[in-house]
Amino acid sequence: MKLLLIYAHPEPRSLNGSLKDFAIAHLKTAGHEVKVSDLYAMHWKAPIDQEDAPGYDDENPFNPALESQRVFAAGTQPADIAQEQAKLLWADAVIFQFPLWWFSMPAILKGWVERVYAYGFAYGVGEHSESHWGDRYGEGSMAGKRAMLVVTMGGWASHYSGRGVNGALDDLLFPIQHGVLFYPGFTVVPPLPIYKTGKMDAARFEQLCAAYAARLDNLFIDQPLPFRRQNAGDYDIPALTLRPHLAPGRHDLGIHAREGSEGLRQGAACTR
Repeated sequence: MKLLLIYAHPEPRSLNGSLKDFAIAHLKTAGHEVKVSDLYAMHWKAPIDQEDAPGYDDENPFNPALESQRVFAAGTQPADIAQEQAKLLWADAVIFQFPLWWFSMPAILKGWVERVYAYGFAYGVGEHSESHWGDRYGEGSMAGKRAMLVVTMGGWASHYSGRGVNGALDDLLFPIQHGVLFYPGFTVVPPLPIYKTGKMDAARFEQLCAAYAARLDNLFIDQPLPFRRQNAGDYDIPALTLRPHLAPGRHDLGIHAREGSEGLRQGAACTR
C-alpha cells in the first residue's frame, strides 16, 4: 500500500522525530511505499496569500477561495501546492503526526491544509442542489482513502477525558477529524494519542513504538470513527441539520457519529 506521512515538528531529535523515523522504517519493512512531507524541513510556506495566485488582479480584493479555484482549474498553482496534492492523490492512507499545541495543530500544518486544500480539489466539488449539498462529509476527492492522527501531548490522559480540565480529546480533535479529514472524504480511523511526553524513558518509548506499530499494521482494517455522511439521509438538506428523530434533544458534537457521542468515545478509547 502507499502511505503518506504529514509531519509537523521543528526538532528532528524530539520524541516526534524519533516516532516519525520509527514509522517510516516500520512501514517500509512491511513492504509499503512511503512518502513524507516533513513541513519544517521543507520550510513550508504557511500563509495563503497573493503569491499563491499567479495572475491575480490586485485591482480587486484578494479572495483566497476564489483565487485558489482559479489557479487550480487553470493548472497554474505554485509547485509546492501541486506537489502536495499529487501526494494526497497517490496515497492509500495518510498519517498526520504532530504535537497538540494550544489545543490544535501547529500553525505550519494548518497552513499546509489551507494552501493544499484548494477550492475544486478538497472542497467545492460535486453537485450543489436542494437535495445534494456538494460531495463532502464522507464524499469527495479523498473518498476511499484512510487517515489517522498521531498526536503528542504533555498532559495526562485524565486531563483529556470526558470530565478532564482540558476537555475530551475527541471534542478537541473534532474540527480536525470531522472537518479537515472527513469533510473531503477520508475514512477516519481512531487517533493514536500519546500523553505525558515529558515523562518518556527508554522502556516507555519501546512500548510506544510497539503500540504505534500495531496501529500501522491495522490501519486498513481498524474500524473507523462512525461519522454520519452528509448525503446519506441523516441530515435535512439544504438546512444541513440532523433530522429530528436522530439523537433527539441533543446538541453535542457526538450527534454526528452514528452511535452518538458514545461512538466517538469508544472509538478513541481503544487507542489509550
